[in-house]
Amino acid sequence: MIRAFNNHSIRSSRSLDGLWDFRPEVDGKHRGKFPRVYSRQIQVPSVWESLPDLRDFRGTAWYRKKFTLTEDCNVRLVFGGVSHTGKVWVDGNEVGEHYDAFTPWDVVIPRLKAGEHDVVVEVDNSFGEHSALHIPNDYYTYGGISRPVEIQQVPDQYIEHLFAVPRLYRGKWQLDVRVRVKNIGDEAAFGMLKVHVASEELLLTLPKMEPGDSGEISGTLRNLSVKPWSELNPQLYDLQAELWEEGSCCDDMMDRVGFREIKVKGKKLMLNGEEVHLRGFNRHEDAPIYGCAIPPALMAHDLDLFKDLNCNFLRTCHYPNDHRLLDMCDERGIYVWEESHSRQTPLDAPHFEAQIETNTREMVEHHFNHPCILMWGSLNECETRTEDGEDVHRRVMAQLKTLDASRPVTYAGMWRKEDRCLQYADIVSWNNYTGWYGGGPEDIRPDIDDMLAWLDSNESSGKGKPVIISEFGAGAIPGCRNPQADLWSEEYQCIYLEEALNVFLQHPRINGAAIWQFCDIRVSNEPNESEYNGYTPMGRPRCMNNKGVVDEHRRPKLSYPVVKAKMLTAVKKRGKV
Repeated sequence: MIRAFNNHSIRSSRSLDGLWDFRPEVDGKHRGKFPRVYSRQIQVPSVWESLPDLRDFRGTAWYRKKFTLTEDCNVRLVFGGVSHTGKVWVDGNEVGEHYDAFTPWDVVIPRLKAGEHDVVVEVDNSFGEHSALHIPNDYYTYGGISRPVEIQQVPDQYIEHLFAVPRLYRGKWQLDVRVRVKNIGDEAAFGMLKVHVASEELLLTLPKMEPGDSGEISGTLRNLSVKPWSELNPQLYDLQAELWEEGSCCDDMMDRVGFREIKVKGKKLMLNGEEVHLRGFNRHEDAPIYGCAIPPALMAHDLDLFKDLNCNFLRTCHYPNDHRLLDMCDERGIYVWEESHSRQTPLDAPHFEAQIETNTREMVEHHFNHPCILMWGSLNECETRTEDGEDVHRRVMAQLKTLDASRPVTYAGMWRKEDRCLQYADIVSWNNYTGWYGGGPEDIRPDIDDMLAWLDSNESSGKGKPVIISEFGAGAIPGCRNPQADLWSEEYQCIYLEEALNVFLQHPRINGAAIWQFCDIRVSNEPNESEYNGYTPMGRPRCMNNKGVVDEHRRPKLSYPVVKAKMLTAVKKRGKV
């Protein structure tokens, strides 16, 4: 399933996960748009780097799966994630394509006949001018159908998206809902929507929709008898929208909502009217064998470790995460900063503007209803010192706020006092590696005090805003231990994190801190031939980013109990929300 629960009770939906026919281009040339002969099989979802001879393969591969329809119908194929570019054919006809590994997407094939059909997906994970966001980087771009696939049967008029915004009004919770409906039929369509939550119902009449149109309608469910959602009480409620035509329900969509409001009030971050403090980690979707195709059991294990470490905060560096991981954060009361895909992205690369706009829009549209997401982010460590960089940050932050005005927006900056874009963010977020890239642990406190004094001066455009330390950390090669606590030793990581957490978690001006990072991850190790990206893996022992508190196999390093104790101290001193 794309989600951790069923999205539909009326709409027919079934999984296409399992064994697919598979042919990577290294198995030989072929003729035509895609191969007629497939040399292997591969499990979906997965990455092809999990196959022994394809660990470093970068290029194109083809996937094929047959499916059967018992009646003529409209078919919707839904992909949770394809890394990084996918093109789809059904019965030899190209029906759609998508760029970027980290957002769901779909293709709709109207009026497909009953019988057996053939779907082929061409997958490409190569670097080049066609790809502005997937570039040689400090995390690995895997190849494959990396998240689940579904096939759905949809009527001529079906529900595309369901959006919900909880609001507290005069002591009572209400839910603003917005439903987007698509008409793929040959005739104009009318209909009615019934929206249900917490034993209440809202009726909405759709306007006339011409063939090919998408239409939205909105309304509000008021005076709901619900409990608020928070870290300590992650109460969820089922939300269902039903589409009715001529007296019968023809389609539906289900989601889960939590009733909470996140607001910025001066220098404070407020959840349901109370100040909230965030303590946690940056986490990449990466693991040995699985690559970025993390199975649900490992997602749950990671979040169990978060809870064991007394953490309440996860930053999805540097791309949208799997829907199922976010579902689990909803259930466990783990606060999330989710960001659209970018890390030190060259802003002048071909296709950058279109690709970041699309990824940002898809992230918000698909993940809108997750109560765990407290803020949207983008443009990690991108250029904020120039006029062109300022224009990009202004545009992307504005897009986020236009797509969702109910959450604050931010970006993780690295250019310190040269940053000219703080005015466009609701929350000031800094990646701060004092004590690792220059200086020692003793320099962390005077450095951050100096930065905060500058922030609240008239020289800064971020004066008076909440502050999150979005990254800080020190590398520790697993098993590298020595009494001198040299750089790259587990002992040095302990000393560094103890001092950094003492400073960041207890500082009255700091609202949250996220350690870089949760687990060690694979990084790009191939030569970079692009004029638009200067990344090199030099300085990354094992071709891994080794700053995890656990290693890539989730085995704790020496710093694990240090972090656990410091997080618990912060809970006791600052309290939970």
